[in-house]
Amino acid sequence: MDHLEQMQQAIESIRDDYNKAKGGNRAAGTRVRKAMQDVKNIAQSIRAEMLESRKEG
Repeated sequence: MDHLEQMQQAIESIRDDYNKAKGGNRAAGTRVRKAMQDVKNIAQSIRAEMLESRKEG
């Protein structure tokens, strides 16, 4: 699985907890923040891949 698919799955899995957090569920908010950190790390990996492909091409 490539990084873009990983990011898409991570974001989709956050949806329920995001809605719960908007409703005031603090534990869901914690899970959302952790998942968003994972999304950030995946995005950084994608960015690095793009820079590397630019150097090669």
